[in-house]
Amino acid sequence: MRVSWRWFLGLIWVGVSATRAGSPVFSDEIPFKIRWPGADFTLATSGGLYKEDDYVIMTTAEKEKYKCLLPSLSSNQEDDMKEYSGPSPAELLEPLFKQSSCSYRIESYWTYEVCHGKHVRQYHEDKETGQKINIQEYYLGTMKKKDIRKCMSPEDFLKLSVCSQVPTKNIEGQLTPYYPVEMGHGTQCSLRQNKPRFTTVLYVCHPEAKHEILTIAEVITCQYEVVVLTPLLCPHPKYRFKSSPVNDIFCQALGGSPLRPQSLSQLDREQEELLKPSFSSSSERDQRGSRGVGWWKYEFCYGKHVHQYHEDKEQGKNIVVVGSWNTEDHINWAKKNVARSYHLKDDGAQKVKVVSHFYGHGDVCDLTGKPRQVIVKLKCKESESPHAVTVYMLEPQTCQYVLGVESPVICKILDTADENGFLSIPS
Repeated sequence: MRVSWRWFLGLIWVGVSATRAGSPVFSDEIPFKIRWPGADFTLATSGGLYKEDDYVIMTTAEKEKYKCLLPSLSSNQEDDMKEYSGPSPAELLEPLFKQSSCSYRIESYWTYEVCHGKHVRQYHEDKETGQKINIQEYYLGTMKKKDIRKCMSPEDFLKLSVCSQVPTKNIEGQLTPYYPVEMGHGTQCSLRQNKPRFTTVLYVCHPEAKHEILTIAEVITCQYEVVVLTPLLCPHPKYRFKSSPVNDIFCQALGGSPLRPQSLSQLDREQEELLKPSFSSSSERDQRGSRGVGWWKYEFCYGKHVHQYHEDKEQGKNIVVVGSWNTEDHINWAKKNVARSYHLKDDGAQKVKVVSHFYGHGDVCDLTGKPRQVIVKLKCKESESPHAVTVYMLEPQTCQYVLGVESPVICKILDTADENGFLSIPS
């Protein structure tokens, strides 16, 4: 069997179904990895994962040829519900809905508000000095009492009712179970014949989360999907995180071809070159992030400060110090809080996912009479652009902030974090 190399690479990254009989069903929930063994490579004789006749011949644009052995995938899953008789997922989330609490995500223009069990709102505020605040808003979905799913009985789960079939989704490269809550009755959408907007909120177990909005996306016109991280689901075994096994595809060079395609090796070298000027303590330019559209913008200087500012042509630059770095203050904070959090890699090893730093001693807040303070969360975020940076600011409590900084630049240094979250930054 011969296929084009470009199609094959697309197939690997998207994934295929667990069976190749008939037409494949494409899915991004089954991860694959191409490996390039030498000529002495031999297949494992046990386990039945590979068969000698289950392969494809690949040809690159440079006429390099490879024989690629494909794994046989299985869909066997353990039954985690055999001994579980605790609350259903809806019961576990019920306290969150009763609290009437809301989570926020601030992006460049829009702010997203998820009031759990009530509504999802998208809005933008225009603030002009001495004028009334103008708010542009859309309700992406609202929930009525009759809409709340009644999958409440643990006995129903043991009977393998409809509610026990836990859906999964590829979230940040991991196959993740989630509990969906649907919200209709949103603001009418002119692009869909004035039908109401509709949102599905996916609640995902995360032991250290505080009901943060991980992502929000418009999957099709005026229909949205929000992923919320919450510790409330974690007691339920079917909603705990499970690492997805990576299925290896072994490609052996044929007819004098190089071990790996030359274009792929060149791409790796280019990526490494692009990532060389990473987080550098000697260059303030590389450590400074400035983001925001509208009235306030935000500036983060690593190991120095977090500023909130507004630039006016007549009055100049108005700066509010949200927080300033002090090593001793951060250490004291880290003793009582989580300074680094992990996620499990496919091989079971732990990898640092987020590092949190405390910046205190900001300007005094008029509403509380106390200095402002901010928790800066540094997170690895893969991107086609190696220097892309996403910065967002949340205010979960008055004048107490969370600043999220996400970038591929951060990926290389997170694993250097010690127990206090201090990073080893190359000079």
